[in-house]
Amino acid sequence: MSKNYKIAVLPGDGTGPEVVAEGLKVLHAAAAKFGFTVETKAYDWGGDRYLKTGNVLPDDAAESLKQHDAVFLGAIGHPDVKPGILEKGILLKLRFELDQYINLRPVKLFPGVETPLANKTPEDIDYVVVRENTGGIYTGTGGISMKGSKNEVAVQSMVYNYFQVERCIRFAFEQASKRHSAENPWKGLSEQDVKNGKTGQLTLCGKTNVLTFVFDLWERVFYEVAKDFPHIKTDYCHIDATCMWMVKNPEWFDVIVTTNMFGDIITDLGAMTQGGMGIAAGGNINPQGVSMFEPIGGSAPKYTGKNVINPLAAISSVGMMLDFLGEVEAAKAIENGVAYITGNKLKSMAAGRMGYSTTEVGDMMVEQIKG
Repeated sequence: MSKNYKIAVLPGDGTGPEVVAEGLKVLHAAAAKFGFTVETKAYDWGGDRYLKTGNVLPDDAAESLKQHDAVFLGAIGHPDVKPGILEKGILLKLRFELDQYINLRPVKLFPGVETPLANKTPEDIDYVVVRENTGGIYTGTGGISMKGSKNEVAVQSMVYNYFQVERCIRFAFEQASKRHSAENPWKGLSEQDVKNGKTGQLTLCGKTNVLTFVFDLWERVFYEVAKDFPHIKTDYCHIDATCMWMVKNPEWFDVIVTTNMFGDIITDLGAMTQGGMGIAAGGNINPQGVSMFEPIGGSAPKYTGKNVINPLAAISSVGMMLDFLGEVEAAKAIENGVAYITGNKLKSMAAGRMGYSTTEVGDMMVEQIKG
């Protein structure tokens, strides 16, 4: 008996509805090809709704999304809404209320996509960043006193507990295990590593030499959890060194795990090395609950309605969603389709310079899925 998945759709702002439409075309094509069905329900949460009603989200937003198997998000960000209102009121609020404690960001260079890193190929840029998503400095712990005076004090604290750190690190080890097998270990392992039974590598990115309290916790938990994954090689890298090696030697990385703020920084750097924000996809993951998948490029309002935006990041996020739901074969078909189109069809990843319209790229992806 085929599975049926209920997908909540948040088209969002700007070009979000355009890329979501192409993602949904590919989703339905994959369902028909691989023997499952999908039901979608759209929610109008975004800038236009806020401007009309003054409300960012309805009170029952999280409960409504919990009735679905996953969430497909287009983009949040409206030029007529002050920055921070929608981002905090929708994205952060849903992450916290749905306990999407992992932000999962593949950094993968597809064939034919130009990277600013000299002499690097798709073989070199293929790793995953696991970012803790609901703790740390972004939770707003802190405050301001004597505001407006010369004695004003502003404090915003990075706060983590053992539970938050352990579940994030464990997820990262599981990702490192999932990516490889004894027959297909990570390419960066030495011959001796492979002989010792290693299949992948997990790098903890932190700042143990300065942020000594928080990263004492992260480092201790990292090596405690590592005992449950003896087949995974462990490594540590300061955040500044991580940024350097992501540019100079991205092939050194397999899976990286880090805090909320550091993850926010390095995933955007990673996106640029894989060809730009327009090709990058990501997921806000609750492994035991409802997860939300999205293109990373933002709402790009200046391109709204022009049918020129690149939908491949949104389509790749559909692939991530299907992989999370267990439809691995369908997810792989989408990844292969994206690789074919970037390698053989598109002139550029940039809006208006692809050589095809948004809808034409979606149609080509559907044909790739159908075979």
